[in-house]
Amino acid sequence: QLHIMESGGGSVQPGGSLRLSCAVSGSDLHYSAIGWSRQAPGKEREAVSCISSDDGSSDYADSVKGRFTISRDNAKTTVYLQMNTLKPEDTGIYYCAVGTDYACSGYVVPQVYRWGQGTQVTVSS
Repeated sequence: QLHIMESGGGSVQPGGSLRLSCAVSGSDLHYSAIGWSRQAPGKEREAVSCISSDDGSSDYADSVKGRFTISRDNAKTTVYLQMNTLKPEDTGIYYCAVGTDYACSGYVVPQVYRWGQGTQVTVSS
């Protein structure tokens, strides 16, 4: 049974940094793309970044490009999202998504097998 655990959220001031982690157990991630999405209050969930399982290629939404970096450990059981130069508009709940296939579609997980429970990120002065 697949289990997803996100961590690393918190409150920071604008310009600060956070690193989110998505730890997955109970399944072989070697064949799953992993992505991050976020949902701000009153808004729809939006994709932020995705990393493919085959070649480790990644992509980002324009709103975070150059500030966020997605990576995964060698065992491919944990995916990270390093978030730098955070802005108030980055505030929201961040969700990890495990895909059904190995590849991303740009910065999106094309078909999500399972979502994590989410971790709150608040950027405010």
